Amino acid sequence: MSSTTGRPESRRHSDSVPRASRRSIPRGIVLGFLALAIAAGVVQADPSRERDHLGVGAANGLGVLAVSPASAGAKTPAAPQRRVTEGVIQRGRTLSSLLRAQGVTPQVINQIAKGFAGHFDFRRAKPGQQFRLVQDGEGNVVEFRYRLSPTDGFTLRPEAGGFSVTRDEAELEARPTRIAGVVTSTLYQSITNLGEDGSLARDFADIFAWDVDFQRAVQPGDSYQILYERLYREVGGREAYVRPGRILAARFQGHAGDHTAVYFETGDAHGGYYRPNGSSVEGDFLMSPLRHGRITSSYSTARRHPILNITRPHRGIDYAAPVGTPVLAVADGVVVHRGWFGGNGNLVKIQHHNGYVSSYAHLSRYAAGLKVGDRVEQKQVIGYVGQTGLATGPHVCFRIQKNGQYVDPAGLRMPSGPPIPGELVPTFRAQRDQLLAELEGERRVAGRR
Repeated sequence: MSSTTGRPESRRHSDSVPRASRRSIPRGIVLGFLALAIAAGVVQADPSRERDHLGVGAANGLGVLAVSPASAGAKTPAAPQRRVTEGVIQRGRTLSSLLRAQGVTPQVINQIAKGFAGHFDFRRAKPGQQFRLVQDGEGNVVEFRYRLSPTDGFTLRPEAGGFSVTRDEAELEARPTRIAGVVTSTLYQSITNLGEDGSLARDFADIFAWDVDFQRAVQPGDSYQILYERLYREVGGREAYVRPGRILAARFQGHAGDHTAVYFETGDAHGGYYRPNGSSVEGDFLMSPLRHGRITSSYSTARRHPILNITRPHRGIDYAAPVGTPVLAVADGVVVHRGWFGGNGNLVKIQHHNGYVSSYAHLSRYAAGLKVGDRVEQKQVIGYVGQTGLATGPHVCFRIQKNGQYVDPAGLRMPSGPPIPGELVPTFRAQRDQLLAELEGERRVAGRR
């Protein structure tokens, strides 16, 4: 120590340690301390931090290397073990079978089923719905999530000796978006070619269903424009696109004519679609009983029957579609027949006002609970496409009678619904002009896949 007495303190970090002290520390011990410090992650990598924290403890040259003996030997507590089981409901499989296949015990499955009682019946589970089970190391349920859709589901958690279930409904943010295209094959394919969900094509066709038969009248070269809401939700701190929402304005131009509609609410959050002149696009009869399909045989006074091989009148329109495709009532009315009807197979007949009767033949099955005497609404599902009776393939034969006489459904023209009320006309015109201006904005043009 005498060798340093009266010597001014050096500003160099290493010289702050007395020479005698430096000589008394064997090199192997210093290297051992250094290895421990690096392993423990306590070496100050940032030179500025080292300078800022130099003090009494650092002045001896070992401050940044110091390791607490107690902490050096301590072990980090092990994180509690959790087991996650997740999957997607598959056609022909139940939630119970999917959980059992992944090793979940019957006791846990029973707890989940009992916990969901009164909230959701898993016998109504549909393909594509998702589940996620979290269990602790002893197999107890920590959480079970079941997603009905990207925006709706349930969460089960332990609570007071039992379980509680909460409904998870995501808040969606709507953003107006424009899309436009030219039909090359079908409207559905054109819209999905743009990367949008096919439900937008269905909603678009629904708007003009009283004026355009999208199975018969749409041809390559026809064009469309849609102003609609894209719905987003927050997932993990990020926005995720969920699905298309409400259509705000739409236009279809082609061989079936020029048709334009805008959405307008007349009060009490009740809205509908109206032409630019304020008349309703809705009519008494839809042009077709199917949302998607293709015409294989039109109304004719002389057609050679494909099975009987004889020529006779065909008093309807045949729409081909996959078995199970929903068949819609084309107008409000009362069911007057539900059952087998000779070569028509499974048949539904609906009595409408003013002497009209519509018929839907060759159905695979009827809508659940449908019976004679039931009142049905326009666009209500009354059955499903099939191949019953005299039929060469799955289709529905759609017919309309007026006072007992068959008429061509394609030529049927019915009056529109109520127009915009007079007191709302100024408001409607202002909103119409704004929506149509946005509809004419920048377009993304559809192309082939």
